[in-house]
Amino acid sequence: MSTIIYGGTIVNEGRSFLGSLVIDNDRITEIYEDSSTPRGLYSEEIDATGCLVMPGVIDEHVHMREPGLTQKADIESETRAAAWGGVTSVMDMPNTVPQTTTLEALNDKFERAAHESHVNYSFFPGATASNLSLIGHADAHRIPGIKLFMGASTGNMLVDGDSALDAIFAACAERGLPLMTHCEDSAIINVNMARAKALYGDDPDIKYHPTIRSEEACWQSTHKAVSLARRHHTRLHVAHITTARELELFGADDHITAEAVAAHLLFSDSDYAQRGALIKCNPAVKTAHDRDALRRGLTDGRIYTLGTDHAPHLLADKQGGCARAASGMPMVQFSLPAMLGLTDQEVLTVERMVELMCHNPARLFGVRDRGFLRRGYKADIAIVEPHQRWTVTEDIIQSKCKWSPLMGDSFDWRVRTTLCNGRTIYDRGHFCTDSRGEEIAFR
Repeated sequence: MSTIIYGGTIVNEGRSFLGSLVIDNDRITEIYEDSSTPRGLYSEEIDATGCLVMPGVIDEHVHMREPGLTQKADIESETRAAAWGGVTSVMDMPNTVPQTTTLEALNDKFERAAHESHVNYSFFPGATASNLSLIGHADAHRIPGIKLFMGASTGNMLVDGDSALDAIFAACAERGLPLMTHCEDSAIINVNMARAKALYGDDPDIKYHPTIRSEEACWQSTHKAVSLARRHHTRLHVAHITTARELELFGADDHITAEAVAAHLLFSDSDYAQRGALIKCNPAVKTAHDRDALRRGLTDGRIYTLGTDHAPHLLADKQGGCARAASGMPMVQFSLPAMLGLTDQEVLTVERMVELMCHNPARLFGVRDRGFLRRGYKADIAIVEPHQRWTVTEDIIQSKCKWSPLMGDSFDWRVRTTLCNGRTIYDRGHFCTDSRGEEIAFR
């Protein structure tokens, strides 16, 4: 099957130009850099006039909740949401039930995704204080890296002992596996929570969340991770940076990078008054000063990737304050339109956005044949159109939880078409329910 996408502005590897893409089955075979449409016989012709044509987004940081938490979300529903949002590859986190801390649990996720995932997929195994052998035995061609919770998490996934941390950083360095860390200091958080409860009751108002999960808690843990990575020469990627102070730790070391996620780029602590616990996440949304510093970090090199930390909960779980409301929000369907909104505000260029959301995740984790529009690469493509004002409403939300912190917000960019492995799986509200993604290959 051959497909041509013509008439659009191709955004790829730092450039934007009028051109056409030719796809044969699942791979890009030609890229033409002019406005004329190449002649030929094609099984499918896609007119992208007036649209941007870019690589499909690689979201390196999602929680699909399967297995064990499927009342909130599952692989099918969240990869459908991804496809609607121009996301063609996702990398899932290990804090499911059971946790992905054994090869058996990891293989179970791959088997589930092969039958359920609409887009390409992989899974982070999680490091604990007692499963060091997993790092040594996991297939480096199947996984993006190792996830480490250096802050509060469920069960035994919190690792904050010095000897265990040293062993994990050293083992990842030895195998050449990226180590992705959640950095918050649990001891500081626990002291802050106890103080807040003493002052404000058992469930402090949500406005205190960024002072409980504070700048100091984030900085201390991130500083420790950076120090360990320098000592062991580990390829460290710190997830969801939230503070201006933490950003000062990045930029000097090529093997140490930071991720920003959409929520911390869109919201600040002033938004708790209107959105309440809907924007409660860990680490917390912090000040406008921090948000603006993160936005600057998108272009000055201190932020390397832009993900979502997509984390659905039932709406009932989001009720309450700092102690009771669940932390996390579904964002995978709307991150691309929201970030394109930042390009309209001149926070970053479209070319830099594609670098952060497509190219750099592929570079960081060694993704094979994806993340770029290149001859011979898999045809994972998002086509987005400007000047299409629309509003987030419940009926268009594909995540199983059926809510979004962005409900009622309007955007001027719309994902028109998503192709995954050369196949159109989403087009203007129509979704291919029998589409299945592929296991992502690494290194």
